[in-house]
Amino acid sequence: MSTPVDDDLWSAVGDPTRRRMLDLLLTGGARTATTLSEQLPVTRQAVAKHLGVLQRAGLVHVTPSGRERRYEVDEAQLARATAQLASVGASWDARLRRIKRIAEAIERERHEPPQASAQDT
Repeated sequence: MSTPVDDDLWSAVGDPTRRRMLDLLLTGGARTATTLSEQLPVTRQAVAKHLGVLQRAGLVHVTPSGRERRYEVDEAQLARATAQLASVGASWDARLRRIKRIAEAIERERHEPPQASAQDT
């Protein structure tokens, strides 16, 4: 079962705009909402809201710089998030392998000829 922090994480990384923002911050370093909005197809206000979601999930932190606020990826939290997402992915992979084995067993049973019982002889 997920915890609220997990829910914040999933919500944060579930949006393609926020994933793109993380990419921009990772490749270009700390940036303001205005600079990010210049590279995204959304308004500065929308960028600010997306940054708020990323900040609540702990994926970015903000540093005041004069009148500006610079956002930067929290690499330690991103590493924890990546590990958590990988763990969930591995868990689902295992579940899907079990489902596949069950489905294959059912399919084999459907196609096998019925076996003669002792009563039939």
